[in-house]
Amino acid sequence: MTSASASADHERPVKLACRNVWKLFGAGAERLFADGAAAPSAEALARAGLIAAVREADLAVREGEIFVIMGLSGSGKSTLVRCMSRLIEPTAGAVLFEGQDLLKASEAELIALRRHKMGMVFQHFALLPHLTVLGNVAFPLEIQGVRRAERERRARAMIELVGLGGRESYYPRQLSGGQQQRVGIARSLAVEPEVWFLDEPFSALDPLIRREMQDEFLRLQRLLRKTIVFITHDFDEAIRLADRIAIMKDGAIIQSGTPEELVMQPATDYVAEFTREVSRAKVLSARSAMEPPVPGARLSGSVPADAKIQDLARRVIASDGAVAVVDADGRPIGQLTRDAVLDILAGQSDRPA
Repeated sequence: MTSASASADHERPVKLACRNVWKLFGAGAERLFADGAAAPSAEALARAGLIAAVREADLAVREGEIFVIMGLSGSGKSTLVRCMSRLIEPTAGAVLFEGQDLLKASEAELIALRRHKMGMVFQHFALLPHLTVLGNVAFPLEIQGVRRAERERRARAMIELVGLGGRESYYPRQLSGGQQQRVGIARSLAVEPEVWFLDEPFSALDPLIRREMQDEFLRLQRLLRKTIVFITHDFDEAIRLADRIAIMKDGAIIQSGTPEELVMQPATDYVAEFTREVSRAKVLSARSAMEPPVPGARLSGSVPADAKIQDLARRVIASDGAVAVVDADGRPIGQLTRDAVLDILAGQSDRPA
């Protein structure tokens, strides 16, 4: 990512945020936070017989970004996302949507918000077996009271967008797993959500279809620029999709940052271990590995500053010399050498991101 694009990202407004969010399971959980009491310790929770599914969660999702929440099974990632949409009631804290605290919203306000501004896709497709593809995609619009002609028009547009044009009359049983997931994605997009929640949407798919769906997801995001919260336990999937990642453990967010920051600057031993097997070439960009420009140097073409080393390695290695690294406006900001790329591919580079 170039410094200019990083700066632009930081200037994006925050769409959705969590402030000191807790979710405790067990009787009397709310009493621990009465009258502004301090955050309970692990010992206090154990004495009260409470389980902390989410602890002191703070994060901010910017408009138009893919924010991935990841962790091992039981880390609290799915519970946190359900708190963010208030499908689960947080025990304490604040969840802000465009500055409005959702914990103070009425039931009617929440229903309207979920119907008109939030889209959700889960691991299990939950398609209605008695409805066709068109019927499934149009269903949330029917719930909204949208007239039939309009809801079918919008549903057909979403079906076309996800590559299922011509299958509008098929039933779920007539589709492959990947096609069923595309129907789920089209259905969630039909309401034109401002925030899109996806909870391990591809984990039930076999590897080839999963890769295909990741490609499709990235294509849709380039077209639609949604604000996305994406859950996964797969770090390879996370670094492929994410603008930023939050890693969770035992209900707490351990570290948030770009894939490069997490891999090259882990905040804890847990994050370092979590990212240890990740190929640096997948996460390091040309900007991370470039050298300052050398006046008068002979350069063999150019590469974008935010391109990953993995994607440009063959080109740089085959070049006669260094290549120029250019920003989003095509201006040279550095140069990338064959040796720098070979060092990263060989795992020898410990250059910070």
